[in-house]
Amino acid sequence: MWKIRRIEYPFTLKQVRQLKVGERVLLSGLIFTGRDRLHKYLAEGGRAPVSLKNGAMYHCGPVVIREKGKWIVRAAGPTTSIREEPYMAAIIRQQGLTVIIGKGGMGEGTRQACRRYGCVYLHAVGGAAQVLADTVKHVAGVYFHDTFGPTEALWELEVADFPCLVTMDAHGHSLHDEIARRSKLKKI
Repeated sequence: MWKIRRIEYPFTLKQVRQLKVGERVLLSGLIFTGRDRLHKYLAEGGRAPVSLKNGAMYHCGPVVIREKGKWIVRAAGPTTSIREEPYMAAIIRQQGLTVIIGKGGMGEGTRQACRRYGCVYLHAVGGAAQVLADTVKHVAGVYFHDTFGPTEALWELEVADFPCLVTMDAHGHSLHDEIARRSKLKKI
């Protein structure tokens, strides 16, 4: 049976460096969402409204509604992460991120930044937006809602047992590169 690791916010270097490519992970605590506009803003030196140090940046534009004065997350599926590749290494370095969550692969710049600064890239299942939303227990805050709009805003979500798979670890290993290498060998 597959071992499942549980990690809790703040996601310390000690926790993150223990994770290996291919491991399943359940995250609990705070995670922060961000998409293209937020990533560009932060990479270009914009100030984060909350500390992202030892935090998780989830590439997601959640579907959120307001009910009885509270934000409720109805869908929280990952968006394609490679779009954030031009910004990710700078954000890892500047903000002290230790976890990135998204869909699909990331590039060489992100892989090197993960190795150098102690960060992991976790893959969340695409097409499971409602299932992932069920792990959100509370919206702790929303920032840049008026500036970037609800999809591109930075949402601070409290999650419990958010499921992921390690596809880039803090030691420079990449499941994406391994799959590409194996596929190339099979093709020959």
